[in-house]
Amino acid sequence: MPHTGVRAATEGDMPAVRGVAKRFGLLSGWNPGSPDFLDAERAFGTLLLAPGDEDGPAAGFGGTLRRGDLTHLGDLFVLPAHQSAGVGRALLSRLLRDDGPKVTFASSDPRAMSLYVRHGLRPWCPLLYLTGPPAGLPAPPVRITTAEDTAALDADVSGGTRAETLTWYAALPGVTAHTTDAGYAFTRTTTDGTLIGPAGGITPQDCATAVLGALAATAPPHLAKLAVPGTHPLVPLLLGTGWHIADLDTFMADDVALALIRPDRYVPHPDLG
Repeated sequence: MPHTGVRAATEGDMPAVRGVAKRFGLLSGWNPGSPDFLDAERAFGTLLLAPGDEDGPAAGFGGTLRRGDLTHLGDLFVLPAHQSAGVGRALLSRLLRDDGPKVTFASSDPRAMSLYVRHGLRPWCPLLYLTGPPAGLPAPPVRITTAEDTAALDADVSGGTRAETLTWYAALPGVTAHTTDAGYAFTRTTTDGTLIGPAGGITPQDCATAVLGALAATAPPHLAKLAVPGTHPLVPLLLGTGWHIADLDTFMADDVALALIRPDRYVPHPDLG
């Protein structure tokens, strides 16, 4: 039977949602007690809970973020005990029911990818999660800027405007927005290293320059990481200088989103798109 109890997550539901998120290792890069991407989904998109049963308060959850008319499906996670029971389909039918372009980063689970295809998305290119040392890379100059100053270029490469989300992200501890004359890159430094994204540029090389400059300006000696579409010029550069692929997803989008997003000059945030 299809799961019929899907509803918008309330503040009181957040412990249950985070319980599922922790089960899948989604919060490892976020500081406990501080705002995280789940808060962003509630504030700037949609966060849904599929209630559980006597075994737990949640069967799963799903979340989206908006960039203008574009919907980024950020999360769709169902606990193993509830999988293949219609929970994922129920969540997705609510999350993707609106018109407008849609995009997601699909995991290697073939069931999930099939579900996305049935909702009009199709595989586009790999999204590579790269990690490596910042030392030894080019270090072009960058300037510290505000989230507002990055919004127009971000909208051009990411498929839609999200000034409020960028401002929210820039206010988090350890986050800095960097810019060049033709590119931008956000960094977030934690005890685990430096995360790059979102980032973009007028040309692919402009994006690469902003990312490399932000890395040089921010990264401590330990590892840095970023999510890079397979078509991006940073892929051969980083893999050729000692970085490695820690994981990969599939960048999926519908036909309208394919015409809006620029994967060769855009580096998304792994959790915010």
